[in-house]
Amino acid sequence: MFVGSTQAAKLMGISARRIRQLLQEGRIQGAFKAGRSWIIPLVEGMPQVKEGTRGPLARWRRRKPSPVTIIHVNQQTIRQNQKQEKPAPVISVKRGQENIYGHEVEIKGPCRVVYRRDNPKPCGARVWIETLFQVEVLTNNSTKLSLLR
Repeated sequence: MFVGSTQAAKLMGISARRIRQLLQEGRIQGAFKAGRSWIIPLVEGMPQVKEGTRGPLARWRRRKPSPVTIIHVNQQTIRQNQKQEKPAPVISVKRGQENIYGHEVEIKGPCRVVYRRDNPKPCGARVWIETLFQVEVLTNNSTKLSLLR
């Protein structure tokens, strides 16, 4: 997964300016510039930073990993909606213990689609979308609910 400099700073618990200094010095491994933006790869959820030659050892604050938001489309509800007049929400957004149903989802950052034929989710899903970023769910009555990171 890749992030920008501001998101990397939040992950590491340091300022965005310090991240840009590390990028200029070439100390963040695998980072590259695309136009005016930096693209930083994550290894186990954190950017890889090379040790400096001076000063104290770096002690990046390892934050608790935020729960992954899982977005799943329920096939059984889709089949049931063909027979009903008022359609039920078919998209399920799960984050920790929270579960929100809606008709439309907007993901505000990178995500990935996962297919696990032999290891489905407890709900039976074999294909789902995972993201660590903010997700907005549009419910039936055009109400937007945000799940923050």
